[in-house]
Amino acid sequence: MTPTYIGKSLLAFCLTSLCLTAVQAQNIAVVNGRPIPKERADLFIKELERQGQQASPELASLVRQELVDREVLLQEAERRGLPAKAETRFQIETARTQILIQSLVQDELGRNPVTDDEISQEYKRMTTGQATEYRARHILVESQDQARALIGRLKKGEPFEQLAKELSKDPGSAGNGGDLDWASADTFVAPFSKAMASLKKGGLTAEPIQTQFGWHVIRLDDIRETAPPPLTEVRTQIVEGLQRQKLSNFQQSLRSKASIK
Repeated sequence: MTPTYIGKSLLAFCLTSLCLTAVQAQNIAVVNGRPIPKERADLFIKELERQGQQASPELASLVRQELVDREVLLQEAERRGLPAKAETRFQIETARTQILIQSLVQDELGRNPVTDDEISQEYKRMTTGQATEYRARHILVESQDQARALIGRLKKGEPFEQLAKELSKDPGSAGNGGDLDWASADTFVAPFSKAMASLKKGGLTAEPIQTQFGWHVIRLDDIRETAPPPLTEVRTQIVEGLQRQKLSNFQQSLRSKASIK
């Protein structure tokens, strides 16, 4: 064997070894001839880190085992022809759609994030009018005549609490004598809120108040001033609400531009 031939053979061997090493570096395993890319494992580990786990050789080993197990099961599912079934295709497409929509949501929120100015404005809007809380009672009946008759009985001294328990159609407050607990005015529908807020402490509505629920007789038992919660306590709630609004506007914008037949 000539030196030239030996040199060529060694060169070929080295090149083959280098190629194999490069392929192995790109994959964490090969299952029945099908490679599992290292990139897939890296993304898996990155997601686990996002959830709070610490990167380590042990975690990498567990991820490798998990991906190998998944690949074995996947190949068996394919061998049985499961991907061809209509139900399986539907589930795969549903999962794909959900994943893509979630990715779009995250991308849109990244492009159009909630700003500090928006948070401040929303906090101001939320806390405006919440400094005053009312402790009121009411009796809900079906007709105006019934409500007027109740007002007459109350003016004669009959106990409000007892009449509420006997006659009110509001299942949430009747058992408590019509008590609505402490609440800000914007908790209630507009006609009720306006009538309640116009009363003085201990006052009774002179006329029945109509809402979509029926006819109300309202008594205002007490009023108090309250401080709104600090921004730090409600910031997360505000951000989530603004994000939902942004996404709703984004969806409506896309829908308005879409051709839907």
